[in-house]
Amino acid sequence: MDTPVGLAHFWSQGDFLTHAIAILLLLLSVSSWALIAGKAAGHWRAGRSHDAAITAFWSANSLPEAVAALKVADRSGIFAQLALAGAYAAQAHDANRGIGAGVSVSEAVTRALRSQIVKSQAGIEHGLTFLASVGSTAPFIGLLGTVWGIYHALVSLAGATQVVLDKVAGPVGEALIMTAAGLFVAIPAVLAYNAFTRGNRIVLAQLDGFAHDLHAYLTTGARTRGNLHSIETAQRAAN
Repeated sequence: MDTPVGLAHFWSQGDFLTHAIAILLLLLSVSSWALIAGKAAGHWRAGRSHDAAITAFWSANSLPEAVAALKVADRSGIFAQLALAGAYAAQAHDANRGIGAGVSVSEAVTRALRSQIVKSQAGIEHGLTFLASVGSTAPFIGLLGTVWGIYHALVSLAGATQVVLDKVAGPVGEALIMTAAGLFVAIPAVLAYNAFTRGNRIVLAQLDGFAHDLHAYLTTGARTRGNLHSIETAQRAAN
């Protein structure tokens, strides 16, 4: 803006603290939007591939084929990793000679599925703490800039016999801009946090349901035991 009271004018009138706050809010905004875009794409992939991935798994003729089909159809990767963990635990149970040899195949599969769900949950919840932190702290960072701008306005009026608009317009405008900037950073972060939290609950519910079905299939004896080498190959490829 070329007007005397434009953004460039406010920036030129600001000091080190004002510039530092503005840069910090800009970095928080860019980081938040980058994280929002990445997680939105991940949720979109998970939602689009869930039904097709589960159908592909249960339509296969054997366990290795089911794992391979799920790996291809699951664009998010979380369901394929869960199937790999459960299948490998079931297939490796008979060959286990360690301290886990005394547990049943049901317990071995349960342990593997639970461990994989925890890993998947940590992955899909990654970044939510940052969004929550930005949403809760950005308004206060902007408020700090607001207080500092009002302080400048009061300093400019000290000793003056009459109020001159030019002396207070810059600091007051700076204060208002900082308030707006803090809200501009915080509001998208809060909305995204709430949306992703709800989306994560849906994904985790789908993952938990698939884990129960998978556990029942792998522990009833009705499964085709397949080839352990095929499962291991699929697991290494997924990793």
